[in-house]
Amino acid sequence: MADAGQTDRYTMKDMPEDTRPRERLLQHGPEALSTVELLAILLRTGTPSETAMGLAQRLLSSGGLRHLLTASSQELCAVPGIGPAKVAQLKGALELGRRACQLGTEERPLVRTPADAAALVMSEMRFRARETLRVLCLDARHQLVAVVDVSEGTASAAVAHPRECYREAVRRNATAVVFVHNHPSGDPSASAEDVALTRKLKAAGDLLGIELVDHVIIGDGRYESLRERGLI
Repeated sequence: MADAGQTDRYTMKDMPEDTRPRERLLQHGPEALSTVELLAILLRTGTPSETAMGLAQRLLSSGGLRHLLTASSQELCAVPGIGPAKVAQLKGALELGRRACQLGTEERPLVRTPADAAALVMSEMRFRARETLRVLCLDARHQLVAVVDVSEGTASAAVAHPRECYREAVRRNATAVVFVHNHPSGDPSASAEDVALTRKLKAAGDLLGIELVDHVIIGDGRYESLRERGLI
């Protein structure tokens, strides 16, 4: 029997070796593991009252991977059993995954279509809680020079002036630009305000001699091109 006051604790080491997440990953590859198992590997340890698997399951129950992507470090630290070290591990792994999704075969990707522009920003912008306007600065061959945030607004509007929108493009000697912004609702349909902003951006670009290639609105896994709609 256990000593008085001693509590039996079931840990990952008590699991059969062929069912432990880390051992299964090494034997079968990461694609064979569930989301809970992968998260448990990142967490490494649980709490005095639950295993890393239990902690991972509880963390995912609050909103799944989407919540982990959008929650702030402070919000995650407020979860019982999740301290700053675990939050750093999680946020670091998620950021590496996001950057890996953006890797292309070219060192400087070409932006020739709305799909090209959307692919560059979709993995990160689709989950933003506020509208963010970005500019993709391009050279004469439409190779990407830089991606720069222009402004961040509310949950339903990104406020921007054409002067700020083109500032980085001018500074970086870009000859063309694509503007992209997200709709936190997940619906990329252009609003009347989006159309009005696009017309202002087109007029400003014409004055500066910088081609406005497109204005692409990012939704949840979808996008809309204002050029394809005939508005540019």
